[in-house]
Amino acid sequence: MADTDYAGVVYDLDGTLVDLAVDWDTVAVDSRAVFTDHGYEGATDLWTMLDRADELGLRAELERVIGDHEQSGARTSTLAPRAGDLPLSVPTGVCSLNCEAACRIALQTHDLADAVDAVVGRDSVTARKPDPEPLLETLDRLGVPPEESLFVGDSQRDAVTAERAGTAFEFVE
Repeated sequence: MADTDYAGVVYDLDGTLVDLAVDWDTVAVDSRAVFTDHGYEGATDLWTMLDRADELGLRAELERVIGDHEQSGARTSTLAPRAGDLPLSVPTGVCSLNCEAACRIALQTHDLADAVDAVVGRDSVTARKPDPEPLLETLDRLGVPPEESLFVGDSQRDAVTAERAGTAFEFVE
């Protein structure tokens, strides 16, 4: 990627810049416990649990549980190949489904924090990918229009987010 082709570049975090050391099965078990501790049946996947947590007033507690795992995994994460892109000569951001604190910890852990101008995590805005709001917020913080930017990610959810936000997209294998 030639970073000069765009006015700004935004990366997904996990699987793109770093690989978080998170056991997502354990996160799901611990997350279900938040529901059962309050007398509710837990859903089977984290995204559904996050949606239900909003409805039941359990979002803050659930975010703490998930965020603790993500932050721990950020401290022991490994670099993914696209970390080698950084630093770029254009404004650079991170837009992630991980909590913002975990993103910042991972960037600090791998000495990438100074190469990133804006970080938006799952808990930074009210919506989460594939809604375009997190990516648009990242671009707004960078001062870069969507049509002049690139989003680099590793999932179909990232591709849909880019399309909805009106940015170019590059898929990381």
